[in-house]
Amino acid sequence: MTRSRVALLCALGIDNFGSGLFLPLALVYVTRVVGVPLALAGTAVTLGTLAGLAVPPLAGRLVDRTGSRAVIVGAQLLQAAGAVAYLISDGVVEVVVAAVLLATGQQLFYSSLYALIADVAGDVPKDRPFAEVGMVRAGGFGLGGLTSSVILLWIGDGGYSVALAVDVVSFVVAAALIAGAVRPRRRTAVTTKAPSGVLRNRPYLALILFSGMFGLSLDFFLIGTPVFVLDLLHGPRWLPGAILFLLTVVTSVGGTIALRLTRRLNRVAAMRGGSALFAAWCVVSLGVLIVPRSWQVAYLLAATLVYAAGDLVFGPRSGALAEAAAPPEAKGRYLAAFQYAFTVAQVLAPAVVALFAVSAWLPWVLVGACACLAVAGLGRLGPRLPADAVTPVQS
Repeated sequence: MTRSRVALLCALGIDNFGSGLFLPLALVYVTRVVGVPLALAGTAVTLGTLAGLAVPPLAGRLVDRTGSRAVIVGAQLLQAAGAVAYLISDGVVEVVVAAVLLATGQQLFYSSLYALIADVAGDVPKDRPFAEVGMVRAGGFGLGGLTSSVILLWIGDGGYSVALAVDVVSFVVAAALIAGAVRPRRRTAVTTKAPSGVLRNRPYLALILFSGMFGLSLDFFLIGTPVFVLDLLHGPRWLPGAILFLLTVVTSVGGTIALRLTRRLNRVAAMRGGSALFAAWCVVSLGVLIVPRSWQVAYLLAATLVYAAGDLVFGPRSGALAEAAAPPEAKGRYLAAFQYAFTVAQVLAPAVVALFAVSAWLPWVLVGACACLAVAGLGRLGPRLPADAVTPVQS
């Protein structure tokens, strides 16, 4: 592994450690420390998320013009500014400004991350580099979440500000490490007949759509699990944390293992398998409603393993396919557009979770149906994507 790859993995681990410290606590921080009522706090954070939707097209053009490293460093510093703005906020206006800065930095970061990973990895299939990054980021985020719990237990409400201050430092350190030690390789100029405009490339738009169905499953898992476990099943308070911890452990160690186990599958086939596992997770999770109460904890932990398997199989392959299918001269713009698969899912997921107010089964059926559509759609999409992107030549 090259020095640049090691430095990038360290920087992303530090970045996600800081994010794990604060991001899950952002809304609680605004209500308890800043003193903004919950309804206004939720609206302010949502405004920040919506503002971030405008960032990917700009990010893609910046990556193609200035390079992925410069954009990532700028994104880290912008997120640090957003965290500082939260730290000094004393009212709803300041919270909105902080939320916009942080969300803009996040979208700028995610819109250029795949390009930076690809540029550092060089001319090799990107499945393993994406899997390694996924493992490091999952481990860093989980460790940050665990650390924030310890800080809050030790300090109390003052721990929210401590976690936020450490988050600021993590962004700055990660930016410095990427700027000083990460050396992306120059892209090879390649002539391609693929359309340079993403909106004219229908197969790529379909790839974004089906990857968005993966993103919906991910966000539904993260925000829907606590609602389902605590409000509908009336399970123990520690269970959502235990489920998230289990997912973190599995995904932080299993990325490269999943690649080896599925090495005979091309990228589309692996993504279809991951989507099928997401659908199975929805069916299995819905089954908890008919399981004896004494078995529900063990049952839901087992269901989490099904979800984790789908995540491990689908995640790295979708990123690698998106990178390989993008025209070299417009890779930054294409990979930034690919980020919409996850950005839109973040916006839609709360509305899907809200359907638990209608019935306990409706959200599961909806998310499971999207996963099934992805299985079918990816099967038809595969032949329309570049053959060397679907089945790369292994080096």
